[in-house]
Amino acid sequence: MIEELPLQDEKIPVSKGLSLHAAHERFVSPLHQLVLSNRHWLQHSLNWPQFVGGEDDTRQNLLSNRMLHQRGYAKVFMIVQGDDVVGVLSFNAIEPLNKTGYIGYWLDEAHQGQGIITRCLQAFMHYYAQQGEVRRFVIKCRVENERSNQVALRNGFLLEGCLKQAEFLNGHYHDQNIYARIIDEVLE
Repeated sequence: MIEELPLQDEKIPVSKGLSLHAAHERFVSPLHQLVLSNRHWLQHSLNWPQFVGGEDDTRQNLLSNRMLHQRGYAKVFMIVQGDDVVGVLSFNAIEPLNKTGYIGYWLDEAHQGQGIITRCLQAFMHYYAQQGEVRRFVIKCRVENERSNQVALRNGFLLEGCLKQAEFLNGHYHDQNIYARIIDEVLE
């Protein structure tokens, strides 16, 4: 059952000991530490980690994401296992008229390979399909990012095409695969 809580406590249960929590200031310090401890490998897939300086950078980012969350243009959730923040799952952008959400995620390197992203992604899609806010779920990832491509395929996404030189990362343009999954009806 989905918990209806104010935004600061919005929570999507995933499984025993695993849940998604909406961006909130209480996550600033643990998220910042997680980014710092994962910065090296994150920079192989994401451009932004190199620009994270002090904890205030993380605070400003979370607060701006919270505002976008409230307005329905993005949704950012912390992946919480037990009492620890272990990653992030989000709609980096939402097109409200088209009911399309562009999914982004990353997970602490030590927690990878345990099915955490797959379980969280299923709960996340179920939640937003039930709400009627999103019906088209999209994942874009670099062709070379085998793990993200596998996440999309494991979760029922279909490859719609390849965007040529669509992502600038580490000084080079890379091709991106674009995957989508459409959920027309409310899930049971």
